[in-house]
Amino acid sequence: MASVETASPAIEAQALRLTLGAGAAAVEILRGVDIHVPSGQVLALLGPSGSGKSSLMSVLTGLERASGGSLTVAGADFSTLGEDELARARRGRIGIVLQAFHLLPTMTAQENVATPLELAGRADAWERAAEELAAVGLGHRLGHYPAQLSGGEQQRVAIARAIAPRPPLLFADEPTGNLDAATGAAIVDLLFARRAETGSTLVIITHDEGLAARCDRVVTLRDGQIASDDMAPAPAA
Repeated sequence: MASVETASPAIEAQALRLTLGAGAAAVEILRGVDIHVPSGQVLALLGPSGSGKSSLMSVLTGLERASGGSLTVAGADFSTLGEDELARARRGRIGIVLQAFHLLPTMTAQENVATPLELAGRADAWERAAEELAAVGLGHRLGHYPAQLSGGEQQRVAIARAIAPRPPLLFADEPTGNLDAATGAAIVDLLFARRAETGSTLVIITHDEGLAARCDRVVTLRDGQIASDDMAPAPAA
């Protein structure tokens, strides 16, 4: 289990609401979510399809504006920011690993990892990208394109890309959903190991109770609300 730091919280959300559509067509996706995530915690957001967990991730990462409530993420007040400001606030604060990888097909593995670093003004982007790919076991695949990589290798590139800027907060949305069981298990081990090495807060969105059990804390969503919030038992002395 990861140790939880006593620094300022990674996420502080109160009464978060998300409504899509308007008038008679309005659908309430999130219905007053309160959640406090300390820095350094490994948190699983668990729930069946349609429970609101991916929508909650979209709001917590600033990819979607909440319809109501307050939200502070890694020291930034997301509830007061416009779309362009949210995009700038995400940069350097949040890394995201998605089920579908979302690698750029015309770029090599090294270019996929280096490009976000270059856009952030990192002078050592190329070298950092090589180091991160080596850390996920792909030091020999720097010049390969996504189509030349297996699904597991593509997800390793995605993990390297998310972690390379050293964000304080890392999200993984069903990171093994497109992988077979053995490859998925290896990717989860890698994700946990890299998170431990960098010290970031990790939020995993999943429906896999086995994966959730590896986390410090499990928050279960149902119908857009928190149904339960359980801390993992402390390890035996």
